[in-house]
Amino acid sequence: MSRLLSDLGIDLPVLAAPMAGGPSTLALVTAAARAGSLGFLVGGYKTAQALAGQIHAARADGVPFGVNLFVPNPVPVSAETYRGYAQAVQPEAELYGLKLTDGDPVEDDDQWTDKVDLLTASPVPWVSFTFGIPDRAVVGALRQADTTVLQNVTSTDEARRAAETGVDALIVQASMAGGHSATLTPERPLTPVPLPELVGQVRDAVTLPVIATGGIATPADAAAALHAGAEAVMVGTLLLRTDESGASAPHKAALVDPAFETTIVTRAFTGRPARALRNHFTDRFDAIAPAGYPALHHLTGPLRKAATAAGDTRLIHLWAGTGHREARSEPAEQALARLASRL
Repeated sequence: MSRLLSDLGIDLPVLAAPMAGGPSTLALVTAAARAGSLGFLVGGYKTAQALAGQIHAARADGVPFGVNLFVPNPVPVSAETYRGYAQAVQPEAELYGLKLTDGDPVEDDDQWTDKVDLLTASPVPWVSFTFGIPDRAVVGALRQADTTVLQNVTSTDEARRAAETGVDALIVQASMAGGHSATLTPERPLTPVPLPELVGQVRDAVTLPVIATGGIATPADAAAALHAGAEAVMVGTLLLRTDESGASAPHKAALVDPAFETTIVTRAFTGRPARALRNHFTDRFDAIAPAGYPALHHLTGPLRKAATAAGDTRLIHLWAGTGHREARSEPAEQALARLASRL
């Protein structure tokens, strides 16, 4: 067992990925820990105060856990381009009595400073970063507080840049992953590299421990990633239908609905590349969606929320990795144990 895992008492090298927007509940994090694994509380799209409350609750449960933060790495969009996209999407919004064409782009930093201050003042066992790489001062402050710092990367270049900041380990994400890509260059197309190959490339480039994620759907997938040199694997899509998942009912159903035949990497929902089930919204807007995060995320958020409440899967961001058909309705502990059965 790798020291990266054993220091936290982790016996199962299949970790639960952080999934923002609802799926990563405290119950899922607790279930992962009690299975001998580790889960992550999600800082993204939460206030610092809400994150503090979840950290307090996880500590009360007495389980090891991590926290994931979005690092500010904005992709600005011009007001003219933003309004043009809003006008294109407006006919869909009218179905729910929403008006998207008022206002300017919202370019916030997801309360980055407040969340970093929270985690340095009240340290947690693990912190992972995605979308950007924090500066050395942030990494150093967390490590000084005895937090293990992990950085999501999608290429060898990103791995080298992360290593220079002093992080403890890398989460290497292949393009087959569901939800947002961790890429540092979201304006560029993702390069499809099989996960074991990408792990091998990163292991050749840097000496840091690696956790592999992206497209892991079977025990064989998990074993292949470890054989390529990963210390552990991390899964998200395979946990979306578990009992402890906070994913919406229509999202859970769509993952195994034959009507959804494939996934697509799209920026139509948020202005940042993310893999989702292909649906009406991606068919209609993927080709015209500008790069623009977080502005497009805020723009389409009310529509996606309304569509979810109505069960309208034509308009929901149905995040899903390429192995989504393997997601089962079962306890999270069972899903994690199955994926670890060949390790």
